[in-house]
Amino acid sequence: MHDEFLCHVTAYGTCGGRRIGVPLGTYRAPTLALALWWLRDRALWIAERLDPLPENPRFPHGSLVPVADTVTDVPGVLRAWCADAFQQELVADELAGGRLVRIAAHDDTTEYELLAESIDALRMQRTIPALVVPVA
Repeated sequence: MHDEFLCHVTAYGTCGGRRIGVPLGTYRAPTLALALWWLRDRALWIAERLDPLPENPRFPHGSLVPVADTVTDVPGVLRAWCADAFQQELVADELAGGRLVRIAAHDDTTEYELLAESIDALRMQRTIPALVVPVA
């Protein structure tokens, strides 16, 4: 069983023709349950910032408008992932098995990526002998 997990959230966009990543947070989770909680929490955090409730008093009336139907609903995708028990179980199984998990959603301008991996699996990979290529 893998005991510690490293979790990251990053937003990627294009600036000057180059793909740029902006870290939005990192968490070293001491348990699988906390890793899953943090990933869901960050997904909902992103969703709320992209799609706040119009009745929120912080926003003047009429300042929020719907986007076109052709634009991917990133907040909806992230909220659906958080609410999907099957997906949560799948992520838990992958992490418990020592595999990297990537959850991503994107719209026309930005990709939002949540990553998690076992710290133990990373350590074990370092103990695998490196491939030695003979130099002629």
